[in-house]
Amino acid sequence: MIDGDVRLTAGGRVVEIPAIWLRDTAPDADSRDVLSGQRLFNILDLPADIRVEEAAVADDRLRVRFTPGGHQTSFDLHVLLGEADRVADLDLRSERAKRLWSDAADAETLAPVKWESYLENPAPALRQVVEWGFVLLQGVPAQAGQVTQVAETFGYVRETNYGRIFDVRVEPNPVNLAFTGLAITPHTDNPYREPVPTLQLLLCLHNAAEGGDSGMVDGFAAAAELRETDRAAFDVLTSTPVTYRYHGDGTRLAAVVPLIGLDAEQRIREIRFNNRSMEVPPADPARVRAFYTAYRSFAELLYKPQAQLNFRLDTGDCLIFDNTRALHARTAFAAAGGRHLQGTYADLDGLNSTLRRLEER
Repeated sequence: MIDGDVRLTAGGRVVEIPAIWLRDTAPDADSRDVLSGQRLFNILDLPADIRVEEAAVADDRLRVRFTPGGHQTSFDLHVLLGEADRVADLDLRSERAKRLWSDAADAETLAPVKWESYLENPAPALRQVVEWGFVLLQGVPAQAGQVTQVAETFGYVRETNYGRIFDVRVEPNPVNLAFTGLAITPHTDNPYREPVPTLQLLLCLHNAAEGGDSGMVDGFAAAAELRETDRAAFDVLTSTPVTYRYHGDGTRLAAVVPLIGLDAEQRIREIRFNNRSMEVPPADPARVRAFYTAYRSFAELLYKPQAQLNFRLDTGDCLIFDNTRALHARTAFAAAGGRHLQGTYADLDGLNSTLRRLEER
């Protein structure tokens, strides 16, 4: 012990653990509900001057007694020392849980997953979404509404003003360019929502159109490359809020966020990139110019031909992708012949929960 805290030596490193953290984390039945594991006290129930009075290691457990109050508890030493790594494993949203690919050739090595194999064991496909940003399922029943059933194998449908399901096909009076045959450059969906839908699913019901090929780009990889090659531009895009806005069909949505979102430790956690709905607020001219210079630099990385993985969705193909990381695109297509996708939104928390549960088995 040192100054009422605990100091442990393990694997050649010294680990100092504050007394307040140990008391707050105590796993005993007086501190945690035995069924839910939830804490039975709040911070004001703990003495502000709490200290470890005694500490001893025996049988791979750290046993401590606190003062004032005399509370006693014990910790699994391996779990205690691995706590930092455990927290890292739980963070599936930031770049540290990803395999970045700035060259589409790297992602081309990923084979599509057959629907029957997915149903037998969804974990590998869900892990691919976490690590690579997307997965392509093949042989999914090409039936209206089936896309929501795919989402419900791992989570919950995120309903929006577009409904539980939206049809991606040419419409006579489109409220969104997605419902035309025009080419669409790499983008993330619904950046004007807060929170943004973090997963998107697209199931191909029919595709006999000429053109209309799909594309995917790793936004995290492009952001990481920008950080490496032009740190000033990266800092501008992580600190300058822009407005994403959607007005249509009786809906008014807006979100004010940077293009590149970071977590508390300054790791890349979210990309919002959509030229169709972005508005740059007027500001100091120098700041506006700096933003547009950085914006262009980022777009150049995202739009590099070698950065985009291209493929054609055929009947029964279902693409699941991380809408906070993977930008999607498509080439123009002629309405003749027909191209009909059905889409739905879901969220990564449901997918991550299912993946953890499956991998714990």
